[in-house]
Amino acid sequence: MTQYLTSIGLEFHAELKTKTKIFCSCPTDFSGDPNTHVCPVCLGLPGVLPVLNRHAVELAVIAGLSLNCEISRFSKFDRKNYFYPDLPKGYQITQYPLPICRNGFLLVKDSQGRDKKIRINRIHMEEDAGKLVHSGDNISNSAYSLPDYNRAAVPLIEIVTEPDISSADEAKAFAEQLKMTLEYADVSDVKMEQGSLRCDVNISIRPENSDKLGVKVELKNLNSFRAMYKAIEHEFKRQSALLDAGQSIVQETRLWDEANGETRPMRSKEDAHDYRYFPEPDLVPIVIDEAWMEEMRAKVPELPEARRQRLTVELGLSDYDAGQLVMNPPLARYFDQLNTANVEAKTAANWLLGDISRLLNESEKEYSEVPVDVQELVYLLNELKKGAINNNSAKTVLEEIFATEQKAADVIAAHGFAQISDSNFLQQAIKEILSANPQAVQDYRAGKKAAAGFLVGQVMKQTKGQANSALVKEMLEAALA
Repeated sequence: MTQYLTSIGLEFHAELKTKTKIFCSCPTDFSGDPNTHVCPVCLGLPGVLPVLNRHAVELAVIAGLSLNCEISRFSKFDRKNYFYPDLPKGYQITQYPLPICRNGFLLVKDSQGRDKKIRINRIHMEEDAGKLVHSGDNISNSAYSLPDYNRAAVPLIEIVTEPDISSADEAKAFAEQLKMTLEYADVSDVKMEQGSLRCDVNISIRPENSDKLGVKVELKNLNSFRAMYKAIEHEFKRQSALLDAGQSIVQETRLWDEANGETRPMRSKEDAHDYRYFPEPDLVPIVIDEAWMEEMRAKVPELPEARRQRLTVELGLSDYDAGQLVMNPPLARYFDQLNTANVEAKTAANWLLGDISRLLNESEKEYSEVPVDVQELVYLLNELKKGAINNNSAKTVLEEIFATEQKAADVIAAHGFAQISDSNFLQQAIKEILSANPQAVQDYRAGKKAAAGFLVGQVMKQTKGQANSALVKEMLEAALA
């Protein structure tokens, strides 16, 4: 059988994090009853004129700078004409020949663990369409569908890569890196489950001895990176089987069918001329001067790679701990707040990646939903550091304030978790344990140092875990000397 190479290009639509729509003052909130966040402008009623949302342009420029793009000093909007029930005007305002950003890139790891540059052809601004609410589970088994235009004219950027991706693994790595970058740049909330980040795949295959790209097939209905990965894997096998059988691949758009684990035909693939693009006559061009560019450059926040370097080089975290934090932007921001409050970096990382992550997973909460106030965790960790409570008690306190959002001090007091460090009290407890365990004492003095651990455990048991274990060990070894 012939061996084939894969060429993959990705198209991402990311909703911009504005309070109002791109050409009117309607809210962009995800919630709301159908057709309540609409007005004559976003419904495309006769006689209305769009007014461009300046903040949407700012976010598009910041996104471009974060993705290593050239920012166009002159760009303009166009009309993309097509009919679909979720498009109330009968055309979409977008950008075609003169997008706001060009020629960017992101680095991902290839199969050999080496950096690979994935080029970004363009980023352009456009308005979102509405959505269809189906009477059934999907459009295929529905008796009818009703349009909801709340999402119509929410500002989008479309990010289009070159066909530089050569596997499903690279596609997933790029998608994750892009999502993380947009979230750090604070230009989009990138919530795929709410549709604020959506992805289409363009895939072609060719014999490994050929330099000519194969026929491109577009894959839609990819609502997660897992679905994207599986769709690419399936489509590679489908196209390979066709070519092996001497058949041709048709340029088309296919839907990913999650239930059956396969792609199926949707429509023939459109080209640009099918949309009859022409300049948007109601909007002036976007002209960006150097002063505004400098202002935008100053607004680009710390991005993932810079944060990873800071956590490892400046704060001394391991590559693993830094990588795990950087992969979770809300957790990374929480870490920075702990660090600002003078919690030692390794301690903060251990608690966030350990117990806090465990509690989030067990409660099925998002990482952005840590219900523990930063100052409460700072108080708890400081009490642990100075020996006022022990590690086991601290974990119990964390679980309770995670579940109830109580004050850490109140939980410590209510459970009597204050650690016992009174030397007179501990000296008496140690004396009683040594008297009750003569064999362990004899073993220790005979050179069996492990016996000390047993005796420390007995003291901890007698004090119901509240004794300062480090102090107990020190005093017990002194008594046995």
